Amino acid sequence: MLELHDAPLAPLTTFRLGGPATRLVTATTDAEVVAAVREADADGTPLLVVGGGSNLVIGDKGFAGTALRIATTGFELGGTTLELAAGEVWTDAVARTVEAGLAGIECLAGIPGSAGATPIQNVGAYGQEVSSTITEVIAYDRHAGETVTLGNEECVFSYRHSRFKAHPDRYVVLRVRFGLEDAGGLSAPLKYAETARALGVEPGDRVPLAEARETVLKLRAGKGMVLDPEDHDTWSAGSFFTNPILTDTDFAVFHARVKERLGDGVEPPAYPAGDGHTKTSAAWLIDKAGFTKGYGSGPARISTKHTLALTNRGGATTEDLLTLAREVVAGVREAFGITLVNEPVMVGVGL
Repeated sequence: MLELHDAPLAPLTTFRLGGPATRLVTATTDAEVVAAVREADADGTPLLVVGGGSNLVIGDKGFAGTALRIATTGFELGGTTLELAAGEVWTDAVARTVEAGLAGIECLAGIPGSAGATPIQNVGAYGQEVSSTITEVIAYDRHAGETVTLGNEECVFSYRHSRFKAHPDRYVVLRVRFGLEDAGGLSAPLKYAETARALGVEPGDRVPLAEARETVLKLRAGKGMVLDPEDHDTWSAGSFFTNPILTDTDFAVFHARVKERLGDGVEPPAYPAGDGHTKTSAAWLIDKAGFTKGYGSGPARISTKHTLALTNRGGATTEDLLTLAREVVAGVREAFGITLVNEPVMVGVGL
C-alpha cells in the first residue's frame, strides 16, 4: 500500500476541491482494502473511502483521519455475468461490455467514478439504473468484521439510494456482480424519451449497442456531464441535487404553487414514482426559480450547459460552492415549497 501524510484530496475529486487528509492510503487489492479498514477501526481513526471522487464534496479543512483510496482492478466476464473490482473505472467498464455485445448498462456510459460507487448511489441515467442488473455486491462489513455477499434484494435499492448509502459507516464495497443480456448486439429496450428521440426510434425499441452508448455520450457531453479537464462545466459532481419525489398530496400543493407563480399554462414535469408518489425535475425547479445556466458571479457557478450541475470555474473553495448551493436551495424552497437534497456525499460540511 502507498501511504502519504498531509495528503491533498482535491486532486482526487472531480470538483477539485477540499483540504488534505491526515493520512492517505492507496489500496490496490481487496486484501489491502480490508487491512486498511481494519487498522482504522482498531485504532478508532475516522475513515473516508475514496473511489473516483466524482460524488464527494470535501470541506476546505480537509479530513482529520485516514482517507482510503480504492484503486483495485479486475474485469471478469463469463457469459453474461460480469464481476468488477470496486476500483475499476466505470465508464471504461461500460465500454468493454458494449464491445462484448452485452446489454444492460450501455446507457450509463460516461458516468464518472468507480464501479464500487455504483451500488451505493444506485447510479442511474437515461432510463437505466444499476439496480436492474446488479446480482450481488461483495463488501467488507465493518460491524461484523468480515466480508459478506449481498444479493440484489438485500441491497435495498431505491431511487439514488441503497443499504450501503443508508449505513455509510458499515460497508466498504469490494466487488460488484452484474447479470447482463445478450440481445444479439442490440441494447436493452430504451426507456428514456430523450435517448429514443436522439436515435430516431420509439421508447421500448432496441438499437445497436454502440449507437446507444455513443448517443448517450453525446447527450451527456452536451450537458457538461462527461469529464474534460479543459471544460470547467465538468469540474462538478454531475447532478448536485436529486429529483424530488412527492406524495400526491404534496404534488398537488406544488402544482398550485406553479400555477400561482408561472401561470395556468405551465405544467411542471411529473413522472410516476410508485404508489401515491410523483417525481419532478430538480433542474426544472432550479431554472424556474431563477437560477439559469451560468448563474453566479464568483468562482463557483451553475454550469453553462445544465442547471443541475454546480461547478468550480477554477480557484473556487468548497465554501464558495456551498454558498451557491445554499442560495439555490433557499430560492427553490421560497418559490415552490420544495427543499432540494444534495446528491454528492458531504465530508466535514453540510448545506
